[in-house]
Amino acid sequence: MKPASIHEIKDTLQALPPAKVSELCLRLARFKKENKELLTYLLFEADNLNSYLAELKAEMADSFSEINSSHVYYAKKTLRKILRETSKQARYIGDKGAEAELLITYCRLMKDMGLPLKKYAVLENIFQSQLKKIGKLINSLHEDLQFELRRELKLLEG
Repeated sequence: MKPASIHEIKDTLQALPPAKVSELCLRLARFKKENKELLTYLLFEADNLNSYLAELKAEMADSFSEINSSHVYYAKKTLRKILRETSKQARYIGDKGAEAELLITYCRLMKDMGLPLKKYAVLENIFQSQLKKIGKLINSLHEDLQFELRRELKLLEG
């Protein structure tokens, strides 16, 4: 079965009564955890982005404090897990500035953790790829936002 296009879904949803749309959303939320997480963000957190970002940064800091740095393999696995969660939350937010801010926090925490990034190529690659991604995100933002984020990025690179 071929899924309908976004345009077709949008037109159909607009034609439905609100009670039916609500029923469909609840049914959709039951089938996948990510759908439920996205609906939770949209319903409860989207109105106050700054507090949501602060909450995500605090969770990220907690996750970094739990990293097993005794062996690079375990550190790498945990770093990638944290990055997956961060990327997922950034997708929910849908704001490139917020995504850049989250990734800058991720890189800062990674750098502050004290792992020898230069010694292990895997860790260095994770770090460098996120710096590249942050650079691309910053380039797509408004000039006013770019200045401060570029300054933070230079601090990470230096």
